[in-house]
Amino acid sequence: MSSKLFSIVLSLSLLFQARGAAAEASKPLIELAKEAYSQREPAKALELATQAVRGEPSNPTNFFVRAQILGLLGKGEEAVTNYSATLRLDVLFANAYQSRGNEQFKLGRFKEAIDDFDRYLAVVPRQEPYHWQRGIAYYEAKRFEDGRKQFESHQTVNPNDVENAAWHFACVARKDGPEVARKKLLPIQDDSRVPLMKVYALYSGAATIDDVFKAAEDGSPSRDEIRPRLFYANFYVGLYLEAIRDERALVYLRKAAETYRLEGAMGDVAQTHYKRIMQKGS
Repeated sequence: MSSKLFSIVLSLSLLFQARGAAAEASKPLIELAKEAYSQREPAKALELATQAVRGEPSNPTNFFVRAQILGLLGKGEEAVTNYSATLRLDVLFANAYQSRGNEQFKLGRFKEAIDDFDRYLAVVPRQEPYHWQRGIAYYEAKRFEDGRKQFESHQTVNPNDVENAAWHFACVARKDGPEVARKKLLPIQDDSRVPLMKVYALYSGAATIDDVFKAAEDGSPSRDEIRPRLFYANFYVGLYLEAIRDERALVYLRKAAETYRLEGAMGDVAQTHYKRIMQKGS
């Protein structure tokens, strides 16, 4: 390459880099924070979100995004504080109530979680049938009748979810006994997630615990496939045994929370549920 051509290429390269840097600089800090987190740079994301909060402390979105990042980093108390700051700036910021409720739940503050979920639904009442999280919070708070109603409402918008039927069973069993719970078991026809239909059969009295685990291992699943299967098998066997007051429940709930720990909402539920039992009993 001639020196003249090299000089042109270098100049163009520097120009494109400068334009890229300018475009990056023109983005709001909060957008850069989101991008950093999506690129698995949590420390950078948190620093950028904090800069955004300092630079524009009257913008509720800045506090909201920082709260989300803190929650994903496992800093629940700090996340709650930032969601509260969001809501002081915008009392109708519905997702801040929902997200703060989720963090309160993970911290084992079930009353506070329910209060936040109620506030969320006051802003967006059409979401009430979809709100299974509030149903689980009701169960953890031992508000079993409220939980029953919530899961029956959820059945109207999600009619083939074994998990919903399992939590409904647990609420009814704890209030009225296992036999009543079986009679009132919500009808489920086809939940494609393995081994949840066999879990449903266990709750209905048509299968055993061994049947659930055989179903989980059926078809020679890969390592990636077997882990979520065993998570759900252990967690819902544990919930079933807890609902019918069988002391073996703790063995399965521990495996779901620790051995087969799952990322995401239900993984958080399993860990919170297990911690609650260990701290306060069933």
